[in-house]
Amino acid sequence: MSEIQTRLYRKAFLLSMVTIGYNLIEGVVSMLLGYQDETLALFGFGVDSFIEVMSGIGIVVMITRIRANPDSSKTEFEIRALRVTGTAFYILAVSLLTGVVLSITTGHTPETTLWGVVISSISIAVMLWLMTAKKRTGQKLNSEPIIADANCTRVCLYMSVVLLASSLIYELTGFAWADVIGAAGLAWFSFTEGRESFQKARGKACCC
Repeated sequence: MSEIQTRLYRKAFLLSMVTIGYNLIEGVVSMLLGYQDETLALFGFGVDSFIEVMSGIGIVVMITRIRANPDSSKTEFEIRALRVTGTAFYILAVSLLTGVVLSITTGHTPETTLWGVVISSISIAVMLWLMTAKKRTGQKLNSEPIIADANCTRVCLYMSVVLLASSLIYELTGFAWADVIGAAGLAWFSFTEGRESFQKARGKACCC
């Protein structure tokens, strides 16, 4: 392996570690503030961040493997991590939809969605940077797995946009269903990510 490739794999590894660290912080803050402000979308966003941490650990193991042997197959740990991550995404999707139904039937609305606006805005900037950096690194290495990881980060970016839109609409207009619509959008993305995790575990091509 050339010195340039070694440096690029090191960069890919560091980007994955940054993804894990950021999602840990984002998850704690989002869940605490989502619970405090009684906003389902922000709380669900925080739970998703922790699932992304589990996914990120699998990515770190994957990068370590292909760095040692680019032609190697998925390890048992990676396959198991994908299945656990997929299951967690499915559980989150069901939980969010349950929360949506309960919020609609009880007429519950959040106290404020200001923190949803703040956190999602920061997340959009961070995820956009991570997605771009991962994709460039993957293209330079001609590594489909790293490019696929960049595409998965794009899904995180979409979820941040959904949270920003729903939070901003509620904060500016007081539209009662904005929070539950945002939560429903997050549920959809959680379902698709869960499905794709299982597809990857079965060895099927997936572009997230």
